[in-house]
Amino acid sequence: MHRLASTACRPRRQATQEQLTNGFLDTPVECALPGMSKHMRLKDFPSLIRSTDPDEFMVHYAIRVTGQIAGADAVVLNTFDELEQDALNAMRAVIPPPASINTIGPLALLAEQIVPRGGQLDSLGSNLWKEDVSCFRWLDGRKPRSVVFVNYGSVTVMTNAELVEFAWGLANSGHDFLWIIRPDLVSGDAAVLPPEFQEAIKGRGLLASWCPQDAVLRHEAVGVFLTHSGWNSTLESLCTGVPMLCWPFFAEQQTNCRYKCTEWGVRVEIGHDVRREAGVTIREAMGGEKGKEMRRRAVEWRETAVRATQPGGRSYANLEKLVTDVLLSGGNGKSC
Repeated sequence: MHRLASTACRPRRQATQEQLTNGFLDTPVECALPGMSKHMRLKDFPSLIRSTDPDEFMVHYAIRVTGQIAGADAVVLNTFDELEQDALNAMRAVIPPPASINTIGPLALLAEQIVPRGGQLDSLGSNLWKEDVSCFRWLDGRKPRSVVFVNYGSVTVMTNAELVEFAWGLANSGHDFLWIIRPDLVSGDAAVLPPEFQEAIKGRGLLASWCPQDAVLRHEAVGVFLTHSGWNSTLESLCTGVPMLCWPFFAEQQTNCRYKCTEWGVRVEIGHDVRREAGVTIREAMGGEKGKEMRRRAVEWRETAVRATQPGGRSYANLEKLVTDVLLSGGNGKSC
């Protein structure tokens, strides 16, 4: 939601290349932005807004999609009211009838209410890679909340130097970890980790090519989720009550990351220039006072999300209303 609302706040003058690296993007945004957090900095806006390219494709795409809302009967959003109330209020104030805002998330929890686990909906998903379920045997042998789960999503890429630096951060944390390393995770090359890293993590680290992420997050062994902060990953983590360590890369990930810290209290940020000292941050998230507070808040959000998607909850009611008032009412049938 806030990711769409922020598109309308695109600066008239784009940042120069120098401003992207000299600290300028740490500047707080003091003007009032409808529906957005009051704790935003320039670097917390989606990367498409901060682009130095005047022909940025995603900007024009967002404008085009936003323009289509006027002809729709409904706007369907994978979120829940309690999580993004201010942004939803702002959207409802500017989107003209007959379009209605329909929050029906988190979809994973709502699907469980409609079709019990093990039903046909379990075959539906957004994975772009073949899942390897062998990691569950390894997780089953770990103590509750003892594992750091690391996954950068389906499309995020990094350099091999960043990969190696972060690998040593994981090793130096002293915690067990499950690290998903896609075949294309390293930009333009294969991921290469030094032999001494493999030796350092023997017996406490597992590297896998992909996994059913929502199921891993539900496993009792997982204590913290280290994520790129994509929206699907963010919701999956909130649905399972797992706090997050965030290393955002692009798109709306920086915005999601900021909200998780200042509004929802469920994360700590690794920072863009990752170093092997990240192990200190991991240890704090896994066992420090800040980590305990993050987990408490994450569990609270899980309980709120569950209530929203159960019969009588807002998301559940919104889905029923969407079906009755739009899909079965004989309207134009258009939705965004």
